[in-house]
Amino acid sequence: MDARYQPPVTPLDVVHADHEILVVNKPAGLLSVPGKGPDLADCLIARLQEAFPTALLVHRLDRDTSGVMVFGLTPHAQRHLGLQFEKRQVKKTYVARLAGRLEPRTGTVDLPLVVDWPNRPLQKVCHQTGRAAQTDWRVVSHGAGETRVRFMPKTGRSHQLRVHALALGHVILGDPLYAEGPARDFERLMLHSEELRLRHPDGGAGMKFRVKAPF
Repeated sequence: MDARYQPPVTPLDVVHADHEILVVNKPAGLLSVPGKGPDLADCLIARLQEAFPTALLVHRLDRDTSGVMVFGLTPHAQRHLGLQFEKRQVKKTYVARLAGRLEPRTGTVDLPLVVDWPNRPLQKVCHQTGRAAQTDWRVVSHGAGETRVRFMPKTGRSHQLRVHALALGHVILGDPLYAEGPARDFERLMLHSEELRLRHPDGGAGMKFRVKAPF
């Protein structure tokens, strides 16, 4: 992570709000929760709680990832949504731009992940001590030296999509942690949480929230 944290100064982008849940479009470069120290205090949950004092964290996105996040507005909603994530009932779709030409058109990465302690916060594949991690992918299009994909993670490990992309041999463009050389020279990490499908905590109705990638 960069030594200097310079979060974007942008207004809250609320996708949906009702009596139980709050759905927002997180900007790239903003922490989901505060880091250690006053210089890392500015984060999405803190900004949200200024406008929605009862907002409660349910899940996280990496600082460098943008896109759809859901928060509970009551303890019941937080528990209900948290269980959906824990039981892998929430369907998540991400859009990413990868270096190189990824083939075939679809596939699954099934590689366990663990923190790379000497190099944390980096994660790495480890078949001995790693936690199970699975990601389905589908190619959207091929461009000049890159591939646009949709990732459908079945698990929610830290840096899962970034490390699985690396394991495929096609890092996510603009990744400050895992990309090297020209693949790193982008204004942001080209990874966006495009869609969440979940059940509403009040009544269980299925809901879909989608925000198009800004890249």
